[in-house]
Amino acid sequence: MGEIILRVRSLSKNYPGVCALRGIDLDIERGTIHCIVGENGAGKSTFIKILTGAEKRSGGDIYFQGKEFKPRSIREAMNLGISTLFQELNIVDQLTVEENLILGREPHRYGIIRKPKYSERVFQLMNDFAPDIPLKKRAGLLSFAEKQVIEIVRAIAADASLLIMDEPTAALSESETRRLFTIIKSLKREGLTVIYISHILDDIFNIGDVVTVLRDGEAVDTNSVKEISRDELVRMMIGKVTTDKYVPRMVDYKEKVLEVINLSTNKLKRISFCLYKGEILGFYGLRGSGKTEIVLSLFGLDRPGEGSIFVQGRKTYFKLPRDAISQGIFIVPEERLTEGLILKLSIRFNISISNLDSIASFGVIDAKDEIDLTKEYMRIMSIKARNVEQQVATLSGGNQQKVVISKCLHAGANILLMDEPTRGIDIGAKEEIHRIIRKLAEQGNAVVIFSSEYSEVLSLCDRIYLLRNGEIVKELKNQEAEPEEMLRVITGGRWNSHEVKLE
Repeated sequence: MGEIILRVRSLSKNYPGVCALRGIDLDIERGTIHCIVGENGAGKSTFIKILTGAEKRSGGDIYFQGKEFKPRSIREAMNLGISTLFQELNIVDQLTVEENLILGREPHRYGIIRKPKYSERVFQLMNDFAPDIPLKKRAGLLSFAEKQVIEIVRAIAADASLLIMDEPTAALSESETRRLFTIIKSLKREGLTVIYISHILDDIFNIGDVVTVLRDGEAVDTNSVKEISRDELVRMMIGKVTTDKYVPRMVDYKEKVLEVINLSTNKLKRISFCLYKGEILGFYGLRGSGKTEIVLSLFGLDRPGEGSIFVQGRKTYFKLPRDAISQGIFIVPEERLTEGLILKLSIRFNISISNLDSIASFGVIDAKDEIDLTKEYMRIMSIKARNVEQQVATLSGGNQQKVVISKCLHAGANILLMDEPTRGIDIGAKEEIHRIIRKLAEQGNAVVIFSSEYSEVLSLCDRIYLLRNGEIVKELKNQEAEPEEMLRVITGGRWNSHEVKLE
């Protein structure tokens, strides 16, 4: 056992209705690459936010370099020696490489910024790691991988002892990944400790010394990477499968309501699938697999470079979301608070806004019709609220999601695209949302679930497409789906390439 640089004891974090972390115990040795893995929702992001000072813990203790660690801000955590490389890089594209390297730490005298000296450590490090990146080049002209190098150099130049890397290879090519691994190994040789968070199991076995598995907010186990197999790691990530039992349903696989052929964008690669009336279709993949990009393309928010979309057998092109809405397609977005609701306004307004023509005469809204409409949706969806005028910001996450679904149905949606439909809501509300989805399908609506939760797609979906790196890699009927095999496929493990075809 080497020197412990970070010790975590009984760490917990609670949000309203959700326990994100449950008594995490973890020791991280100095000079190691300690990997943390787990499905979406396992607690990885919450753990990072607490370590970086972005969130306050609900309970527990953290000791960093032998001292109690209670940062009040990200800046304070950085000053204490913890830096983080997030998926969304903090690079200013309009500035040069040189300016980004010293951003926030510019040399100055009496408030006047001075020209930096290239003998400074940050520039020496940049020359060591990436001598091919010109300091005078504008950052906006760099690749994602090159911007990542700037972030790493900036972090270690600030005397970081611990570097947290969140999904660092998610947007990198194979050659860029190799370059990043070379940098990480050199940092390890110099004594820097790295917490490496990734869904890509190949990364763990290529770069990691130790791996900790988080599941449902708990630390399941910690092992040496050399002493654990891929299959064992997958089993720990999944745990015991406890899902609502899928009940086979009668779906008429002759009546197509949506067909997509070779849909491609800068992220998606020749996506092709069919959706049938009354079907619940699932897309299962990890963050960055392309789930949200498919939603955006089908709703007119991201124009594909190539491919065709057919609605009810007719070729269609969506320039704007209103084109998709006119065809009966509506989305329940992943970020309901910023993209699905107007938080400061009432339930009544949020539901009715999607189709005001139905409750207006000569351009004037009939308030009584609007109230009656809202009350009916509140009854059907079991929305718990004081009255129709209650502000949606004051509702629970589950009730907010029911308002979003009601808005879609009021708009005349018969094809619902649901992106992470139960993200951030408690177990009871999740079951209610699932019942609503099943009911909608029974009524003839077609529903597409885009989820990173295997339990959700297994309990709901008639067919499941597995996504990885922007492409469909396998198609399954529900009865033939195995959780461990599904996770192997989406994380890039070994899998049987034979696709299951509908009869």
